[in-house]
Amino acid sequence: MNYDSVNGKRKIKVGIDVGGTFTHAVAVDAFSSELMGKAMVPTTHSAKEGVALGVVQSLQKLVESIGISPDEVALIAHSTTQATNALLEGDVATVGILGMGKGAMKFRVKSQENVRAIELAPHKFLRAHFVFIDTSDAVKEEAVAAALDQLRSAGAEIFVTTEAFGVDDPSNEEGAAGIVKKLGYHSTVASEISHLYGLRVRTQTAAINASMVPKMLEAADMTEASVKSSGIASPLMIMRSDGGVMSIGEMRKRPILTMLSGPAAGVAAALMYIHIFDGIFIEVGGTSSDISIIRRGRPVLKTAEIGGRRLFLRTLDVRTVGVAGGSMVRISKGRVIDVGPRSAHIAGLKYVSFSNPEEFTDPQVHLIRPTSSDPDDYCAISARQGDEPRYALTATDAANYLGLITGEYGRGNPESVRKVFEAISTFYKTDARRFAREILEKATEKIVRVVDSFVDEYKLDASLLQLVGGGGAAEVIVPFTADRMKVSHTISKNPEVISAIGVALGLIRETVERNIIQPTEQDILKARQEALDGVLRMGASHDSAEVHVEIDQRTKKVIATAYGTPELRTRDLSVGILPEDQLREIAKQGLQASQDSVKTVGETKHLYVFQATRFKKSFFGLRRRASHPVAVIDRSGVVKLTLGRGEAVVTDAGSVFDVLPKVLDEKSLYGDAGLLVPDVFAVMGAKVVDLSGLAGVNQIMAVCRIELQQVPTTETVIVITTEKQI
Repeated sequence: MNYDSVNGKRKIKVGIDVGGTFTHAVAVDAFSSELMGKAMVPTTHSAKEGVALGVVQSLQKLVESIGISPDEVALIAHSTTQATNALLEGDVATVGILGMGKGAMKFRVKSQENVRAIELAPHKFLRAHFVFIDTSDAVKEEAVAAALDQLRSAGAEIFVTTEAFGVDDPSNEEGAAGIVKKLGYHSTVASEISHLYGLRVRTQTAAINASMVPKMLEAADMTEASVKSSGIASPLMIMRSDGGVMSIGEMRKRPILTMLSGPAAGVAAALMYIHIFDGIFIEVGGTSSDISIIRRGRPVLKTAEIGGRRLFLRTLDVRTVGVAGGSMVRISKGRVIDVGPRSAHIAGLKYVSFSNPEEFTDPQVHLIRPTSSDPDDYCAISARQGDEPRYALTATDAANYLGLITGEYGRGNPESVRKVFEAISTFYKTDARRFAREILEKATEKIVRVVDSFVDEYKLDASLLQLVGGGGAAEVIVPFTADRMKVSHTISKNPEVISAIGVALGLIRETVERNIIQPTEQDILKARQEALDGVLRMGASHDSAEVHVEIDQRTKKVIATAYGTPELRTRDLSVGILPEDQLREIAKQGLQASQDSVKTVGETKHLYVFQATRFKKSFFGLRRRASHPVAVIDRSGVVKLTLGRGEAVVTDAGSVFDVLPKVLDEKSLYGDAGLLVPDVFAVMGAKVVDLSGLAGVNQIMAVCRIELQQVPTTETVIVITTEKQI
């Protein structure tokens, strides 16, 4: 346990994850990230207050169970399914759009701002009404009031202000929204949701955001009031869809950012708790598994879509498959034909693994239809002849029978499982172990297909591929998947509450996107500063804040992403420092190389850079091709970067601008698309500055210059380059 260096009190982060069945709350030491306690309550889907009630209940139970005093809580954060559920169920407000424009283009503008109905899910729609205001003159209160009356008469409950080129000059959008607020209503300003050009998409995104506001405000107000009534004065944060957290004040303006909040929590844990820098994260629940990528210390994001419509919103690239620990087995002619998507939970059946073996006096095999829409070939078990089936045969049962589960959470009663699999063996005249393996092979086929698609799509280095398992049923699925793919894997500590831990440890995050055709150094620095200001405003400490800038040449976008930890007193940095030989062993494992091939390239005050030599046979085994993977590891053993191949140059801050142009010139390639610079990383102090998203030498130099502003000229800087991944 670590303590605040001034007053000797504990500093605790509380994370709450809203799952499909249970809401988990955890207390995590703010300095060591050790789990201090946990609590669980059923998720309150049907409550009048919605899932927010379960958030409050789990917090109260956690505080009571481990005796947390209000002044010990440094931060509370929670994930939420309310935004996603609202869209899936169509439980959204009717939106009134105040569209604005002027000049000869206003007729075209009207058609782009009038988004009408938006399909959220099959047969679920967001209804929108539209009124246009000519802004050839200044926005007038009487015009906005008249438009508001017209929209309210049509049924609008919440409003959006949007104008052509509002991202360049948002004054009319903001002015109209101010009038709406003065008249007693809430309005979303389209340019606050996105700074990108594309009036129709920006208006659609703003309309969806606005439609969520009433429900989300109700939940936020209830949660915030409960926190305050408990005497906790620390900030309340909400999990975002990109794996970061934001203040509840920001959530009130942009609830759309909480879509996919649940899966994002697991990825945050993989980064901050398991310390995975490159890998495929698989969170295995009872009904489904969420699969996502962590690449170079960041989750991979994609552009969100709803009802086939693109939004100006970046979410985790999460692929969900209908197979997990509770997935039931489908059987035809004595062979396993599928596992899932129906789960024991939905079918209302018990797991064999977690049942009393004395109940199974004469187990019988049945094929059933769990729900009216399911096929009639799902396997269920009754305890004795003549009984109704009360148990499901699941992937968890197969893993338990094969002895694959070593952790406490998923381990079942071996005698119950043995009796049932022996009954199945007799009934179908098959080998029980082979049958159990068939179950896991069918289950993991779906996972393997998604992992393979990630490897192909994102050109991942298969030699460094690692599967990371979280969720209560991680051991059921992940080790078997890794074994059949011949890759390494790890299972998180405390997997059943991994998402709640991720919520507690999530970094405060802000992303700024702008359309700029040929961004100048000033454009890049402006976007960078805006993202940095955003995370500092939400409570990130200045020392922890980092910014990654990416230039997307295809879409002509500058994307600046800032992230940082909440303001807390710094722990003693000497705690947990490992000797160099132990760090080299960690590098060996991460780079999958032999110990004697791993060399120390250089070090800063807080980071080591290691490089290995690996040989791969080619041309029928007659030749050996060498590669030189690189790992950057901090002194406590956390892997900050791994590259399949790379070269490192050690210099200092005073000389880096002489060294960097030479390295870039030597490693750059010229092709049909012009100059292709290598991916570049600058290791300095405790930071790995990722410059790989930048397209040209001038952009790389500009960002590197600002990162080095406060760095003494004599301080070591290690420049690492690797081939651009295209």
